[in-house]
Amino acid sequence: MPILGIGIHVLIALIFAIHAMRTGQQMYWLIILFSFPLLGSIVYFVVIFLPNSRLQRGAIKAVTAAAKAIDPSRELRDATSAFEYTPTAQNQMRLAAALLEAGRAEEAATNYEACLKGPFASDPQIRFGAARSYSECGRFEQAISHLNAVRQADPTFRPEQLTLLLARAYSGAGQSADAQAEFASAVDRFGSFEARAEYAIWAVGSGDLYTANRLHVEIEQARKHWNRHTRELNGALLRRVDNAFASHVKRT
Repeated sequence: MPILGIGIHVLIALIFAIHAMRTGQQMYWLIILFSFPLLGSIVYFVVIFLPNSRLQRGAIKAVTAAAKAIDPSRELRDATSAFEYTPTAQNQMRLAAALLEAGRAEEAATNYEACLKGPFASDPQIRFGAARSYSECGRFEQAISHLNAVRQADPTFRPEQLTLLLARAYSGAGQSADAQAEFASAVDRFGSFEARAEYAIWAVGSGDLYTANRLHVEIEQARKHWNRHTRELNGALLRRVDNAFASHVKRT
């Protein structure tokens, strides 16, 4: 039985090691995983795997959507009040995030930039928020600058989300070759529905119908195996995919 237990620990560590290599984690994670299979696997799961997993993102999206449905402007009101009462960097970060979620991207970008001038100048979370804000308001060059800075400073920070946002920013800036390279990298490295869907939407709009149709087939195959909950979680993205292909049919 002890031998079996050790084998299971090593197997789990091996699975996480494969994940680490596929997602471009630092090499020291391999040393941790194989030097301390059980403890290393637990630490890797909590620090790296869970924060970037679709499971956690899905749960967060569901909770956030429910809160918005009940009181759409509550977080923005609370964040504004907190910052006015105590104008700390932390409260300004919260305000910036609330403004972005409320669709006020220009104001969000201004607040994120203010945060980056202080002791949090190299914080990847703030830079990522600034990049999202700039991308939402069409200032793609600034978004690209922030995203590349985050990737260079910390390649393990939200790798899939960063890659997809960078791809969309390159597309918005008219840098099609760079956009395609990032979209393709996201599909190859992560293989998620979101990566395939975003790449397919871009491919349709760019006239790359071979890639678009190939990805559309893969998306449709994945949808056949979804349950109702998964369809609901991906509903907005699915509608974007369907609308992209429907628009192409109308144009032709």
